[in-house]
Amino acid sequence: MTALDRLHPAQPIEALSVPQSVAYNWEYDATRKRLMRLYENAKRDQWNGTDRLDWSIDVDPEKGLVPDMGIGIYGTPIWDRLTEKEKAKLRHEAITWQLCQFLHGEQGALLATAQIVDSVPWYEAKQYGATQVMDEARHVEVYRRFVQEKLQHEYPVNPQLKQLLDQILTDSRWDMKFLGMQIIVEGLALAAFGTIRDTASNPLLRDLTAAVMEDESRHVAFGVLSLREFCENLSEKDRNEREEFVYEACVLMRDRITNREVWESMGLDPDECIAHSDQSDLAKQFRYRLFSKIVPNVKSLGLLSPKQRARFEALGILDFETNTTSDVDHDMEIERRQRSGELELA
Repeated sequence: MTALDRLHPAQPIEALSVPQSVAYNWEYDATRKRLMRLYENAKRDQWNGTDRLDWSIDVDPEKGLVPDMGIGIYGTPIWDRLTEKEKAKLRHEAITWQLCQFLHGEQGALLATAQIVDSVPWYEAKQYGATQVMDEARHVEVYRRFVQEKLQHEYPVNPQLKQLLDQILTDSRWDMKFLGMQIIVEGLALAAFGTIRDTASNPLLRDLTAAVMEDESRHVAFGVLSLREFCENLSEKDRNEREEFVYEACVLMRDRITNREVWESMGLDPDECIAHSDQSDLAKQFRYRLFSKIVPNVKSLGLLSPKQRARFEALGILDFETNTTSDVDHDMEIERRQRSGELELA
Protein backbone atom coordinates (compact mmCIF):
# COMPACT_ATOMS: atom_id res chain seq x y z
CA MET A 1 0.00 0.00 0.00
CA THR A 2 1.41 3.39 -0.99
CA ALA A 3 1.01 6.70 0.77
CA LEU A 4 -1.67 7.70 -1.72
CA ASP A 5 -3.70 4.61 -0.90
CA ARG A 6 -3.78 5.74 2.75
CA LEU A 7 -4.89 9.32 2.15
CA HIS A 8 -8.58 8.63 2.71
CA PRO A 9 -8.97 5.81 5.24
CA ALA A 10 -12.34 4.11 5.42
CA GLN A 11 -12.46 4.80 9.18
CA PRO A 12 -11.01 8.30 9.79
CA ILE A 13 -11.69 8.13 13.54
CA GLU A 14 -9.28 5.89 15.40
CA ALA A 15 -9.98 4.96 19.02
CA LEU A 16 -7.26 3.85 21.44
CA SER A 17 -7.81 2.07 24.73
CA VAL A 18 -5.81 4.11 27.22
CA PRO A 19 -5.13 3.44 30.92
CA GLN A 20 -5.56 6.91 32.35
CA SER A 21 -4.91 8.14 35.87
CA VAL A 22 -6.82 11.16 37.17
CA ALA A 23 -5.36 13.17 40.05
CA TYR A 24 -7.24 15.74 42.11
CA ASN A 25 -5.15 18.31 43.96
CA TRP A 26 -6.91 19.93 46.92
CA GLU A 27 -3.89 22.01 47.89
CA TYR A 28 -4.24 25.31 46.06
CA ASP A 29 -1.17 27.08 47.38
CA ALA A 30 1.01 27.87 44.38
CA THR A 31 4.56 27.03 45.45
CA ARG A 32 6.04 26.37 42.00
CA LYS A 33 6.64 29.99 41.06
CA ARG A 34 8.23 29.34 37.67
CA LEU A 35 5.25 27.29 36.52
CA MET A 36 2.88 30.01 37.68
CA ARG A 37 4.92 32.61 35.78
CA LEU A 38 4.68 30.42 32.70
CA TYR A 39 0.91 30.24 33.23
CA GLU A 40 0.67 34.04 33.43
CA ASN A 41 2.70 34.37 30.23
CA ALA A 42 0.47 31.84 28.47
CA LYS A 43 -2.68 33.76 29.42
CA ARG A 44 -1.11 37.00 28.22
CA ASP A 45 0.10 35.59 24.90
CA GLN A 46 -3.01 33.84 23.59
CA TRP A 47 -3.72 34.71 19.94
CA ASN A 48 -6.48 34.15 17.42
CA GLY A 49 -5.42 32.47 14.18
CA THR A 50 -8.40 33.89 12.32
CA ASP A 51 -7.44 37.50 13.07
CA ARG A 52 -3.68 37.40 13.47
CA LEU A 53 -2.86 35.74 10.14
CA ASP A 54 -3.65 37.22 6.73
CA TRP A 55 -5.42 34.33 5.03
CA SER A 56 -5.93 36.39 1.86
CA ILE A 57 -2.25 35.94 0.93
CA ASP A 58 -1.84 33.81 -2.19
CA VAL A 59 -0.04 30.49 -1.85
CA ASP A 60 1.42 28.66 -4.87
CA PRO A 61 3.13 25.52 -3.56
CA GLU A 62 4.42 24.56 -7.02
CA LYS A 63 6.59 27.70 -7.10
CA GLY A 64 8.13 26.76 -3.78
CA LEU A 65 7.24 28.08 -0.33
CA VAL A 66 10.68 27.22 1.02
CA PRO A 67 14.03 26.87 -0.84
CA ASP A 68 14.43 23.81 -3.07
CA MET A 69 17.59 22.88 -1.20
CA GLY A 70 15.36 21.69 1.63
CA ILE A 71 14.16 18.79 -0.56
CA GLY A 72 16.23 15.68 0.17
CA ILE A 73 17.18 14.88 -3.44
CA TYR A 74 17.97 18.47 -4.43
CA GLY A 75 21.25 18.65 -6.34
CA THR A 76 21.37 14.90 -6.96
CA PRO A 77 21.19 13.10 -10.32
CA ILE A 78 17.55 12.25 -9.52
CA TRP A 79 16.72 15.95 -9.24
CA ASP A 80 18.57 16.74 -12.45
CA ARG A 81 16.49 14.14 -14.33
CA LEU A 82 13.20 15.73 -13.31
CA THR A 83 11.35 18.00 -15.74
CA GLU A 84 10.33 21.47 -14.60
CA LYS A 85 6.76 20.21 -14.28
CA GLU A 86 7.91 17.33 -12.09
CA LYS A 87 9.98 19.66 -9.94
CA ALA A 88 6.92 21.85 -9.44
CA LYS A 89 4.89 18.82 -8.37
CA LEU A 90 7.67 17.69 -6.02
CA ARG A 91 7.71 21.11 -4.33
CA HIS A 92 3.99 20.77 -3.71
CA GLU A 93 4.31 17.20 -2.42
CA ALA A 94 7.28 17.92 -0.16
CA ILE A 95 5.83 20.95 1.64
CA THR A 96 2.46 19.24 1.94
CA TRP A 97 4.04 16.17 3.53
CA GLN A 98 5.97 18.30 6.00
CA LEU A 99 3.06 20.49 7.04
CA CYS A 100 0.74 17.49 7.31
CA GLN A 101 3.18 15.89 9.75
CA PHE A 102 3.12 19.13 11.75
CA LEU A 103 -0.68 18.97 11.71
CA HIS A 104 -0.74 15.35 12.88
CA GLY A 105 1.85 16.08 15.55
CA GLU A 106 -0.19 19.00 16.84
CA GLN A 107 -3.26 16.76 17.17
CA GLY A 108 -1.13 14.29 19.13
CA ALA A 109 0.02 17.15 21.35
CA LEU A 110 -3.59 18.24 21.88
CA LEU A 111 -4.57 14.77 23.09
CA ALA A 112 -1.45 14.26 25.22
CA THR A 113 -1.75 17.64 26.94
CA ALA A 114 -5.39 16.99 27.79
CA GLN A 115 -4.21 13.76 29.45
CA ILE A 116 -1.53 15.68 31.35
CA VAL A 117 -4.12 18.03 32.83
CA ASP A 118 -5.93 14.98 34.21
CA SER A 119 -2.97 13.06 35.51
CA VAL A 120 -0.25 15.49 36.64
CA PRO A 121 -0.49 15.86 40.42
CA TRP A 122 0.57 19.51 40.74
CA TYR A 123 -1.95 22.33 40.81
CA GLU A 124 0.33 24.73 38.93
CA ALA A 125 0.98 22.20 36.16
CA LYS A 126 -2.74 21.55 35.72
CA GLN A 127 -3.35 25.27 35.25
CA TYR A 128 -0.56 25.72 32.73
CA GLY A 129 -1.50 22.48 30.95
CA ALA A 130 -4.99 23.86 30.38
CA THR A 131 -3.52 26.82 28.46
CA GLN A 132 -1.46 24.43 26.36
CA VAL A 133 -4.59 22.50 25.41
CA MET A 134 -5.91 25.75 23.93
CA ASP A 135 -2.57 26.38 22.22
CA GLU A 136 -2.59 22.95 20.60
CA ALA A 137 -6.20 23.32 19.45
CA ARG A 138 -5.20 26.60 17.80
CA HIS A 139 -2.20 24.97 16.12
CA VAL A 140 -4.36 22.18 14.73
CA GLU A 141 -6.76 24.86 13.47
CA VAL A 142 -4.18 26.94 11.59
CA TYR A 143 -2.29 24.00 10.08
CA ARG A 144 -5.54 22.31 9.03
CA ARG A 145 -6.70 25.52 7.38
CA PHE A 146 -3.39 26.06 5.58
CA VAL A 147 -3.23 22.46 4.34
CA GLN A 148 -6.85 22.28 3.23
CA GLU A 149 -7.32 25.78 1.81
CA LYS A 150 -3.87 26.63 0.48
CA LEU A 151 -2.29 23.27 -0.40
CA GLN A 152 -5.53 21.38 -1.14
CA HIS A 153 -3.74 18.09 -0.69
CA GLU A 154 -3.13 15.85 2.32
CA TYR A 155 -0.79 13.14 3.56
CA PRO A 156 -1.51 10.61 6.30
CA VAL A 157 0.49 10.54 9.50
CA ASN A 158 3.97 9.14 9.03
CA PRO A 159 4.29 5.62 10.54
CA GLN A 160 7.23 6.52 12.80
CA LEU A 161 5.51 9.64 14.10
CA LYS A 162 2.31 7.67 14.68
CA GLN A 163 4.25 5.02 16.59
CA LEU A 164 5.72 7.63 18.93
CA LEU A 165 2.39 9.42 19.42
CA ASP A 166 0.66 6.12 20.23
CA GLN A 167 3.37 5.26 22.73
CA ILE A 168 2.96 8.63 24.47
CA LEU A 169 -0.83 8.50 24.54
CA THR A 170 -1.13 4.91 25.80
CA ASP A 171 1.44 5.18 28.60
CA SER A 172 -0.37 5.65 31.91
CA ARG A 173 2.52 7.55 33.55
CA TRP A 174 2.21 11.33 33.38
CA ASP A 175 5.96 11.90 33.36
CA MET A 176 6.37 9.76 30.23
CA LYS A 177 3.80 11.94 28.47
CA PHE A 178 5.83 15.00 29.45
CA LEU A 179 9.05 13.36 28.31
CA GLY A 180 7.68 12.18 24.97
CA MET A 181 5.60 15.19 24.05
CA GLN A 182 7.13 18.23 25.76
CA ILE A 183 10.78 17.24 25.40
CA ILE A 184 10.98 15.08 22.25
CA VAL A 185 8.09 16.04 19.94
CA GLU A 186 7.94 19.72 20.93
CA GLY A 187 11.73 19.99 20.89
CA LEU A 188 11.92 18.58 17.37
CA ALA A 189 9.07 20.84 16.28
CA LEU A 190 10.81 23.96 17.56
CA ALA A 191 13.92 23.19 15.51
CA ALA A 192 11.94 22.33 12.37
CA PHE A 193 9.71 25.39 12.75
CA GLY A 194 12.79 27.56 13.12
CA THR A 195 14.11 26.39 9.77
CA ILE A 196 10.82 27.18 8.03
CA ARG A 197 10.43 30.56 9.73
CA ASP A 198 13.94 31.58 8.67
CA THR A 199 13.71 30.34 5.07
CA ALA A 200 10.05 30.56 3.98
CA SER A 201 9.44 32.82 0.99
CA ASN A 202 5.68 32.86 1.53
CA PRO A 203 4.67 35.45 4.16
CA LEU A 204 1.59 33.53 5.37
CA LEU A 205 3.60 30.38 6.04
CA ARG A 206 6.35 32.43 7.70
CA ASP A 207 3.92 34.32 9.96
CA LEU A 208 1.98 31.17 10.84
CA THR A 209 5.18 29.38 11.83
CA ALA A 210 6.44 32.31 13.90
CA ALA A 211 3.15 32.51 15.78
CA VAL A 212 3.15 28.80 16.58
CA MET A 213 6.77 29.00 17.76
CA GLU A 214 5.83 31.56 20.39
CA ASP A 215 3.71 28.89 22.06
CA GLU A 216 6.06 25.97 21.47
CA SER A 217 8.93 27.52 23.40
CA ARG A 218 6.68 27.76 26.47
CA HIS A 219 5.61 24.13 26.03
CA VAL A 220 9.19 22.88 26.12
CA ALA A 221 9.89 25.01 29.20
CA PHE A 222 6.79 23.50 30.83
CA GLY A 223 8.21 20.03 30.29
CA VAL A 224 11.66 20.87 31.62
CA LEU A 225 10.37 22.67 34.73
CA SER A 226 7.92 19.88 35.56
CA LEU A 227 10.22 16.95 34.86
CA ARG A 228 13.31 18.35 36.56
CA GLU A 229 11.69 18.08 39.98
CA PHE A 230 10.35 14.61 39.22
CA CYS A 231 13.61 13.25 37.80
CA GLU A 232 15.63 14.25 40.85
CA ASN A 233 14.13 11.36 42.81
CA LEU A 234 14.12 8.60 40.19
CA SER A 235 15.52 5.19 41.03
CA GLU A 236 18.30 3.85 38.83
CA LYS A 237 15.86 1.44 37.20
CA ASP A 238 13.33 4.20 36.41
CA ARG A 239 16.06 6.52 35.18
CA ASN A 240 17.40 3.84 32.82
CA GLU A 241 13.89 3.20 31.50
CA ARG A 242 13.38 6.87 30.69
CA GLU A 243 16.78 7.16 29.05
CA GLU A 244 15.90 4.15 26.89
CA PHE A 245 12.62 5.81 25.89
CA VAL A 246 14.40 9.05 24.95
CA TYR A 247 16.94 7.19 22.83
CA GLU A 248 14.33 5.11 21.00
CA ALA A 249 12.23 8.22 20.35
CA CYS A 250 15.25 10.02 18.89
CA VAL A 251 15.94 7.10 16.56
CA LEU A 252 12.29 7.06 15.46
CA MET A 253 12.28 10.77 14.72
CA ARG A 254 15.60 10.64 12.89
CA ASP A 255 14.26 7.87 10.65
CA ARG A 256 11.03 9.81 10.06
CA ILE A 257 12.82 12.34 7.87
CA THR A 258 13.17 9.92 4.94
CA ASN A 259 10.01 11.28 3.24
CA ARG A 260 9.31 7.84 1.76
CA GLU A 261 5.68 8.75 1.16
CA VAL A 262 6.71 11.71 -1.02
CA TRP A 263 8.99 9.62 -3.21
CA GLU A 264 6.22 7.05 -3.62
CA SER A 265 3.69 9.68 -4.63
CA MET A 266 6.13 11.00 -7.25
CA GLY A 267 6.59 7.55 -8.77
CA LEU A 268 10.28 7.58 -7.85
CA ASP A 269 12.27 4.73 -6.35
CA PRO A 270 11.96 5.55 -2.62
CA ASP A 271 15.04 3.55 -1.62
CA GLU A 272 17.19 5.33 -4.21
CA CYS A 273 15.85 8.73 -3.08
CA ILE A 274 16.45 7.92 0.58
CA ALA A 275 19.99 6.76 -0.17
CA HIS A 276 20.76 10.04 -1.94
CA SER A 277 19.08 12.05 0.82
CA ASP A 278 21.13 10.30 3.47
CA GLN A 279 24.30 11.44 1.74
CA SER A 280 23.13 15.01 1.21
CA ASP A 281 25.05 17.50 3.34
CA LEU A 282 21.94 19.69 3.57
CA ALA A 283 19.75 16.80 4.69
CA LYS A 284 22.35 15.75 7.25
CA GLN A 285 22.52 19.31 8.61
CA PHE A 286 18.74 19.49 8.89
CA ARG A 287 18.52 16.17 10.76
CA TYR A 288 21.36 17.30 13.00
CA ARG A 289 19.71 20.62 13.80
CA LEU A 290 16.47 18.88 14.78
CA PHE A 291 18.10 17.66 17.98
CA SER A 292 19.47 21.05 19.04
CA LYS A 293 16.71 21.51 21.63
CA ILE A 294 16.46 17.89 22.78
CA VAL A 295 19.99 17.06 23.92
CA PRO A 296 20.53 20.05 26.26
CA ASN A 297 17.09 19.52 27.79
CA VAL A 298 17.74 15.81 28.32
CA LYS A 299 21.03 16.75 29.98
CA SER A 300 19.24 19.31 32.15
CA LEU A 301 16.91 16.55 33.38
CA GLY A 302 19.82 14.31 34.38
CA LEU A 303 19.04 11.75 31.68
CA LEU A 304 22.40 11.85 29.93
CA SER A 305 24.38 9.03 31.54
CA PRO A 306 27.63 7.71 30.02
CA LYS A 307 25.61 5.00 28.25
CA GLN A 308 23.25 7.61 26.84
CA ARG A 309 26.16 9.79 25.76
CA ALA A 310 27.62 6.88 23.81
CA ARG A 311 24.31 6.28 22.06
CA PHE A 312 23.87 9.97 21.25
CA GLU A 313 27.42 10.05 19.89
CA ALA A 314 26.54 7.15 17.59
CA LEU A 315 23.54 9.15 16.38
CA GLY A 316 25.85 12.10 15.70
CA ILE A 317 24.07 14.49 18.06
CA LEU A 318 26.25 14.52 21.17
CA ASP A 319 27.83 17.87 20.22
CA PHE A 320 24.71 19.57 21.55
CA GLU A 321 25.66 18.48 25.08
CA THR A 322 28.38 21.13 25.30
CA ASN A 323 27.65 23.49 22.41
CA THR A 324 24.15 24.45 23.49
CA THR A 325 22.27 25.13 26.72
CA SER A 326 18.72 24.31 27.72
CA ASP A 327 16.58 27.42 27.18
CA VAL A 328 15.25 27.03 30.72
CA ASP A 329 18.76 26.83 32.16
CA HIS A 330 19.77 29.86 30.10
CA ASP A 331 16.84 31.91 31.43
CA MET A 332 17.57 30.82 35.00
CA GLU A 333 21.21 31.86 34.65
CA ILE A 334 20.15 35.28 33.33
CA GLU A 335 17.85 35.70 36.34
CA ARG A 336 20.64 34.66 38.73
CA ARG A 337 23.06 37.17 37.21
CA GLN A 338 20.45 39.93 37.37
CA ARG A 339 19.81 39.25 41.05
CA SER A 340 23.53 39.26 41.82
CA GLY A 341 24.04 42.52 39.96
CA GLU A 342 26.18 41.01 37.20
CA LEU A 343 23.58 42.10 34.63
CA GLU A 344 21.34 45.13 34.62
CA LEU A 345 17.61 44.47 34.68
CA ALA A 346 15.97 45.07 31.30
